[in-house]
Amino acid sequence: MEGKPPEAKKPADRTDTMSFLEHLEELRWRIIKGLIGVLVGMVIAFFFADFFVEDVILGPTRSDFFMYDVLRVDAVNFELQSRRLPGQFFTYWGTLFVMGFVIGSPFFIYQMWSFIEPALERKEKKKSFFTSFFITFFFLTGVAFGYMILVPFALQFFAQFQISDIIRNDFDINEYFSSVAMWVIACGIIFQIPVVSYSLSKLGILTPDLLKKYRRHALILCLVVSAMLTPPDPISQILIALPLTVLYELSIWVSRYANRKRDKELDEAITGISKSDS
Repeated sequence: MEGKPPEAKKPADRTDTMSFLEHLEELRWRIIKGLIGVLVGMVIAFFFADFFVEDVILGPTRSDFFMYDVLRVDAVNFELQSRRLPGQFFTYWGTLFVMGFVIGSPFFIYQMWSFIEPALERKEKKKSFFTSFFITFFFLTGVAFGYMILVPFALQFFAQFQISDIIRNDFDINEYFSSVAMWVIACGIIFQIPVVSYSLSKLGILTPDLLKKYRRHALILCLVVSAMLTPPDPISQILIALPLTVLYELSIWVSRYANRKRDKELDEAITGISKSDS
């Protein structure tokens, strides 16, 4: 008498047997590994410190900055002041840290995502790698957009805005660095909208119909966010609101794809269970 064929064993998931403290221990090591990637990025930034400080961070302060010609912005030079004793020191190392984080972001993001979505099988490792790739891609795209589009318009707006001719615009180096870093990193985070849409759709929380239903509300939210991140001029606000709107529309398509994929996986799982029972 022939016996029943052996059932396929589910791949062992080490996270099933890990305790809460073991999860915390893994998270700690993931963070440490991610910070090592940032540290390597800082070392790279240190060797090219003159380029990052003079051409990248301070580049937009000069009227010959290449993006002003591309964007056709009537730019002016403006000088920076250091009003605190360690002002330039903190700005220097702050620049290296931000540049190091951007350079090391692919490795840092991969470590964080590997903790969120443990990869055991070869297929899952590839999946985790490609997901990390797209997270990094959208983050760096947002950083590039913030630096090359938002920063030039915002800086020139504030540099040329005056309420009286007797008041001179002298900007503090720390305020300048903080503003540029905030605009750039904020754009990198905002550009994660499609990734968030994909993750929530895979969990069954988000659907394309829901996103379509609240499209008008999302448009208003995009305008509010752009007003918070940009100076009070319509051009800068439109420059932020437009890509946010495009990202929202992309999120609808991403949600549709993720839901179809999720439904297909559920159907295959149900079919597999039915066959095993029969």
